[in-house]
Amino acid sequence: MLDRLVIRAALLTALAFTVAGCTNPLVISLAVTPTAQTLSVGQTVQFTATGTYGHGSNHPSSTQNETTQVTWTSSSPAVATVSATGLATAVAPGSTTITASINGFTGLVTSTATLTVSGSGVGSGTTPTSDVTSITVIPGSQSVSSPGGIATFIPIGTESTGATINLTGEVAWASSSNQIATVNSAGTATAVTQGTATITAVYTNADKTVATGTAAFQILTSASEQVTSLSIFPGSQAATSLGQQSQFTVLGTENGVQYDLTGQVAWTSSTSSVATIDTAPSPTPGLVTATAAGTTTIEATYVNKDGSHVVATATYSVTAGTSPEPLLSINVVPAGTSVSNKGMTGQYLAFGTFSTPPLVRDITDEVSWISLLPEVASINSGGTAGELAGLATAQGYTGNTVIYAEDTKTNPDGTIVLSNSQTFTCKDPVTSVCDQQTAQPQFATVTIFVEGENTSSTGEFVTAPSDTGTPNLIHCGPDWTGSGGQVCTGTYETGSTVVLTENLPAGSSFFGGWSAGDGVSPTNTCQEAGDPVNSSILRTSTTCTLTLNGNASVGVIFY
Repeated sequence: MLDRLVIRAALLTALAFTVAGCTNPLVISLAVTPTAQTLSVGQTVQFTATGTYGHGSNHPSSTQNETTQVTWTSSSPAVATVSATGLATAVAPGSTTITASINGFTGLVTSTATLTVSGSGVGSGTTPTSDVTSITVIPGSQSVSSPGGIATFIPIGTESTGATINLTGEVAWASSSNQIATVNSAGTATAVTQGTATITAVYTNADKTVATGTAAFQILTSASEQVTSLSIFPGSQAATSLGQQSQFTVLGTENGVQYDLTGQVAWTSSTSSVATIDTAPSPTPGLVTATAAGTTTIEATYVNKDGSHVVATATYSVTAGTSPEPLLSINVVPAGTSVSNKGMTGQYLAFGTFSTPPLVRDITDEVSWISLLPEVASINSGGTAGELAGLATAQGYTGNTVIYAEDTKTNPDGTIVLSNSQTFTCKDPVTSVCDQQTAQPQFATVTIFVEGENTSSTGEFVTAPSDTGTPNLIHCGPDWTGSGGQVCTGTYETGSTVVLTENLPAGSSFFGGWSAGDGVSPTNTCQEAGDPVNSSILRTSTTCTLTLNGNASVGVIFY
């Protein structure tokens, strides 16, 4: 068993390199926004870090908000500090570099932004020189995930002269509900229970007039939340030889959402002489080992914060035999995937531990993959034509689902081998919902073929603006002399309407007309070019209007 654990640990350590040619789950680049910001002392700005993920040559890259996952640093904390969530606070005049870093595919991936702090504007804890007429509390809203979380607010006062001043230590603070959150004299709020409290700063002028400012403080969950039920998967397993190992997984239900609690429960076997089971702090909680023929009850117990116990049981039977089962257990990696948008994916791999060498094998394509909440994420199973086994796709429902794999074919006695479970979450760290993915625009190219002889040496002969109105995205001529022609191109978003204009100077070449090729809608004004011999059928309109449904070609004739 020790050999198997060593091999499994080594395999997990090398996983990032093993899957690089398929779907690499690590960040390949990082972008911080805004890239530059100027503040006055006491002001704040929220920086955002967006990671780009590569998925090998056969899959497109994707992006994900990594603001709360990166490490934030300021090159000069004396000028500005930055929190673990990317909120920077101006401290003193000067300039600093804000850096976000994260472990990526090629090592440490970083991105920077420049923050400049001016010396004017906000003071820092000084006494106002004139009446304070209003207060702005920054930030205007903050949230924490659970009771006990804290957040600090800063009161910025505006004087009657128009100047602003940091009133920290000069105001009285209050919470609209001390049952939800409290706030001390320094402006630090502490979460008590789930809900939203209004934090108010009050400043009293010398003439007894007051100025106030407010901010919102939200606590997302309650301390009373607890696990209400447990389920062990599978409900029963059997071993046909002594020393055979199998994996049990336990899921807990909290507020209707299931979580993998395999490593957080106490595991026991009612008859340890029949089978033993690993429990925390063992590296493989829920791993049972057959020791003698018989039947035992496997029990998982979870203790809530209020001391209440939740229990689930499963049956494990052992039939003493001589031949070990081929597949002993299945390990699914990575430990969990979190995305922010519908349509984003996460790749899971399954590694089987066998009784004969090679002991550990990649069986991702051979197992059946299961998502307990398919409305959160679907997952492809092995053997499905045109689909990548183990690839989970967010379906738009906010929350998390449990992913696991099972094998029903490898063992000759027909026993089911079930893997450990992992999670897949779709929730934007900023909006706290699974956003609908925005479709990327498609683009098409317009190619202009100018034919004939140009006799003018000035002016643009064929022009068209961009689909955002920039003039002369397309501009042909006067770049040739004698017989022959010129080719010009322009790129537009598919569905755009393009207006080409013939700008031939008076007295130069004779304009023969337009001709439109594929990639334009039937309702366009680019008709077939006329016959230079019979001037009655020449198309002499100076414009050609077309709507793109793909790459298009347009001919222009001069005589």
